[in-house]
Amino acid sequence: MVNHKKTDLHGMTVHTIETKKYKTTSFILQIKEAINEKSVTKRALLAYVLQSGTKDFPSSKELRSALDDLYGATLNADLSKKGENQVISIRMEVANEKFLSNSEPVLDKAFHLLSQVLLAPAEENGAFKEGIVKKEKRSLKQQIESIYDDKMRYANKRLLEEMYESEPYRLNVYGNENEVDAITSKELYDYYKEVVKNDKVDLYVIGDISTDEMIEKVKKHFRFSEDRNEKENQKQDTKKEKQVSEVKEIFEEQDVQQGKLHMGYRTYTTYSDEDYFALQVFNGIFGGFSHSKLFMNVREKESLAYYAASRFESHKGAVFVMSGIETANYEKAVKIIKEQHEEIKNGNITDAEFEQTKAMINNQVLETIDHPIGLSEVLYHNVVAGTNRSIEDWMEGIKRVTKEDIVKVAQKVTLDTIFFLKGAGTNGNENV
Repeated sequence: MVNHKKTDLHGMTVHTIETKKYKTTSFILQIKEAINEKSVTKRALLAYVLQSGTKDFPSSKELRSALDDLYGATLNADLSKKGENQVISIRMEVANEKFLSNSEPVLDKAFHLLSQVLLAPAEENGAFKEGIVKKEKRSLKQQIESIYDDKMRYANKRLLEEMYESEPYRLNVYGNENEVDAITSKELYDYYKEVVKNDKVDLYVIGDISTDEMIEKVKKHFRFSEDRNEKENQKQDTKKEKQVSEVKEIFEEQDVQQGKLHMGYRTYTTYSDEDYFALQVFNGIFGGFSHSKLFMNVREKESLAYYAASRFESHKGAVFVMSGIETANYEKAVKIIKEQHEEIKNGNITDAEFEQTKAMINNQVLETIDHPIGLSEVLYHNVVAGTNRSIEDWMEGIKRVTKEDIVKVAQKVTLDTIFFLKGAGTNGNENV
């Protein structure tokens, strides 16, 4: 279904996906390192600084102009947390020269520009350019501050901080606002050199391309130093994960119209495990879709919530429930959410829930891989987990899941932490 080829070159792994589906060529650079309290904020700032200027195009303006010259190519960087890793993603999309009327070497220019973003950023005297760093510090602080304004994201952040208080996963992918100003251009540049020397780098090239030609272009443009020392892919061992002795309940009060109830479960299952597919189906039945138990019972039947859903993190092995409720309904909502988990543990899964969930996961995968970025994200799970699972294996895995498998995985799923952001001065339940 997906023609995915992997080539290990000095410095990075190149993944080529040859397909005639798109009129553009997409490049996705994934730069992975274990999330670390000392460098989490620097790494977040670095992602934004890299997209703001290169040696040949030393300002945002010149870089944008170079992209415009490439028939309106796009370039952006962002961050994600995948398990205990903080990943910088740099994405670029350019027109495929086969579809252009003139024979301009668009691909070669695109490779040159992308390689500079990673390997030749704009610098002066062994430091990043002061103006760029200043501008990106402002953007990063706004990004962090915006979490506080979005109460759903804020409640999620607080849940993670409480649930994983002694684990790196508690750290926010954008770092700590109080640390941003103190980072100097020189310090950031020194950190950047460490990243280029040590981090795991994967490049995905997707489009109507030829793998051999892409490999030649990578060899020509991406030259890593000889002392490159890519760290081994650390496979996460969930077996050592904390056992829950009692559920932690945290309440916080703010001036909010709607209480935010977030619940975190440990599943003891991650992407590399055999029962990962059963966990996916479990989450779909629990709260992943609009026909799920949380949606039907907490929102529709009991009218207790404005929304009620669950999602899972493939590499950390966690399921998170999110719900917007009236503060007075706290006890009742928690009780009904817990009951839905019990229902699945007891095997109370209707054929309709079972079949519909599988069909929807299948559609979701097909929809995701329909876009180059989605496709690269699905394939990148293997890099993070140290596995080698094709998309066909994934779909086959979902198809094979039985109700017994779901019950088994549901019995491992354990509630760890409840975080409730409630309205200030509301006459809610006395226990809140």
